[in-house]
Amino acid sequence: MNSLKTIFDYDTWQEIFGSVAKNKTRTVITVIGVLWGIFIYITLSGSAKGLDNGFDREFEDMAMNSMFVWPQSTSIPHAGFKIGRSPRLTVQNVETLKQQVPEIQYIAPRNARGVRSGPPASVVYRDILRTYNIYGDYPEYSSISTKKIYKGGRFINNADIKNKRKVCVIGERTQKELFEEDESPIGKFIRIDNVYFQVIGVHKFNPGGGFETDGDIFIPFETFRNLYNTGDKVNWFVIAAYEDADVIAVEKKVKEVLKRIHKVSPDDERAFGSFNLGEVFNRITGFADGMTFLSLVVGLATIIAGVIGIGNILLISVKERTKELGVRRALGATPGEVRVQIVLESVFLTLISGIMGIVLGAFVLAIINFFTQDLSDFPYTNPTVPIPLVIGALIIMTVLGTLIGLIPAQRAVSIKPIDALREE
Repeated sequence: MNSLKTIFDYDTWQEIFGSVAKNKTRTVITVIGVLWGIFIYITLSGSAKGLDNGFDREFEDMAMNSMFVWPQSTSIPHAGFKIGRSPRLTVQNVETLKQQVPEIQYIAPRNARGVRSGPPASVVYRDILRTYNIYGDYPEYSSISTKKIYKGGRFINNADIKNKRKVCVIGERTQKELFEEDESPIGKFIRIDNVYFQVIGVHKFNPGGGFETDGDIFIPFETFRNLYNTGDKVNWFVIAAYEDADVIAVEKKVKEVLKRIHKVSPDDERAFGSFNLGEVFNRITGFADGMTFLSLVVGLATIIAGVIGIGNILLISVKERTKELGVRRALGATPGEVRVQIVLESVFLTLISGIMGIVLGAFVLAIINFFTQDLSDFPYTNPTVPIPLVIGALIIMTVLGTLIGLIPAQRAVSIKPIDALREE
């Protein structure tokens, strides 16, 4: 009860402020140690979070565990075939992959005109002629790479595939170039390579969609097959694994199955190309986690060094105030009251240093955010540190300040009043 009274006692705080003011230079130098530690932690952690947020924003519409697989050319002779052969992906490969690689959640075969195969398509509306990339897709593709369709429209569905409908989803740039500003394209007909298609939607450009641009046109896969006479050929597969699956292992399995299907040597690493977006995400997440851990280690080490400095200051302060403490003890101050005052001074200095470091770190992150908020060519945005981590850091600092303050506090309590009064 007396200890609690000491904490809220005006005289206690007056003595603490008097002690701090008496040794300004020494106190400031020591406070900077703790301040610098928490500043490093806040700045590095926030910067790592900004990188993480940037990649989340860049690929927010793309499944985290997704990958692209396409055929290239063989580099090892196998089963009577020479090198340089290009395997041919087919629609039938989809079911085989689903059966033999159960970790696959979605798989979407894709064909394209203007990307990896043939020139762009000629698109005509009224008297306007433009060229755009055309994609033949299944509805499953929108489950892997979310397509944001403007109000009033939709993406390709299963009925479009089944009935081989001549419908299309155009890009926002396509709309601007072909249609009047106040003209809705939904329901209108455009001519793609001399075949009329009805516009059923306008998609917002997704920068995480591989080769895609803001002018691309999507049509049903089966319609694309008929339009360009591609048969069962597939340009590439877009695959999404389940969240708990190892994306690297899934990619390896997919290639192994494709090699068996197309009679490619198991040792041939060039027959099929791939880009594993899940692996990239894992690397980025690992890098961000590593930076956060590094900031924690460096920050904590610096904070501990600063707190030790505060303990040393208080030891010196106790020695300089030997007579004063002796007088207090002679006048009836209990060991608990003396101990609480010294510990309180330690915690006060630690917390003030920590709060200043947090404010300074937040200010630096705000500056970084100001200069990177409109950055479009680099995945970085909103560098912040979660509030629970900041509170946790303050709690750790309070505990450290209390523990380190017990050393000079015990030294103060051990002073005998009679010896202190003899001190000159």
